[in-house]
Amino acid sequence: MSDPETACPEDLRHAGVRLAECARDVVLRYFRTGFAIDRKADRSPVTAADREAERALRAMITEAFPDHGIVGEEFGDERPGAEYVWVLDPIDGTKRFATGHPQFGTLIALLRGGRPILGVIDMPGLDECWLGATGWPTVVRDARGEREVRTRPRAALSEASLYANAPETFAGDDLVALDSLRGQVAMTVYDGDCYAYGLIASGFTDLVLETDMAPHDYLALVPVVTGAGGCITDWRGAPLDLESSGQVLAAGDPGLHAMVRELLAQS
Repeated sequence: MSDPETACPEDLRHAGVRLAECARDVVLRYFRTGFAIDRKADRSPVTAADREAERALRAMITEAFPDHGIVGEEFGDERPGAEYVWVLDPIDGTKRFATGHPQFGTLIALLRGGRPILGVIDMPGLDECWLGATGWPTVVRDARGEREVRTRPRAALSEASLYANAPETFAGDDLVALDSLRGQVAMTVYDGDCYAYGLIASGFTDLVLETDMAPHDYLALVPVVTGAGGCITDWRGAPLDLESSGQVLAAGDPGLHAMVRELLAQS
């Protein structure tokens, strides 16, 4: 462990695991059961599973940590100015969830002083869960048990694999940047969502480039990637927080991260 002054307290780390287990129980009760799909004001889909899972998470947090804040995708903010703030995305990848595809996740982050100190990427349909926390190595839990994971070194951009959200979500300068990067890498895969960051942490892929992300989409990813030896920031290299632009760059190899930042700055 690192300096206990900066490390995530162990009880909060365990709380993150319990919250993920709670959300998993809810969403798996709905998965592939023919539930109704509603539309938000921005036309994105939402289901009863999203709402019930977030309600359950909020209830657990409020009971265990009544002075903590909560920022959730479905039900807004409670005490967002608190020292500790939980950021919740009950189902990341609702389109996949709604169509029976198992690659959807639950994202849970805990901020202290505005910075993420805990992150959980839980994949209920795949039975995989990554837990990252400052001062602790990132671990993955799956059918084989729990083990530490590490990113892989990758010295050359030409040998790297890239995940990105769908090209139609990029526009203008963002699309120019994507075109520049995917022209340099060995392979590009689209729409990995939160799962791609778990794959970076486990050393199976090298880069993720995304845009138009909300805080509940990216804050849980930060401790998972960094705790495995990687680097994740906005496109300019600034730390990610509640006020970030929504542009996210993650790399398993910090040197590769620096190369991509330089490339993006020239695009």
